[in-house]
Amino acid sequence: MAFKPLHDRVLVRRVESEEKTAGGLIIPDSAKEKPQEGEIVAVGDGARKDNGELIELAVKSGDKVLFGKWSGTEITLDGEELLIMKESDILGIVA
Repeated sequence: MAFKPLHDRVLVRRVESEEKTAGGLIIPDSAKEKPQEGEIVAVGDGARKDNGELIELAVKSGDKVLFGKWSGTEITLDGEELLIMKESDILGIVA
């Protein structure tokens, strides 16, 4: 199923977190926090100014991004858990 976010929203796939700590301890699934890093899957066309002019998004498909802990709305598309969030919820692009 193809999905295109509207306006200034983006579709994000979370990047899996590490299974071990720096000291080598294995983290069980029940103790893991959801990662705050992801990859942009799809982007909307952008927001509009009051005069109707389009403001393009600063992110594009394929960008790796960091976002806030409580950002976005979780959805399931084709059996895959994804997030829809506004571009303003994104903290930055990981180079």
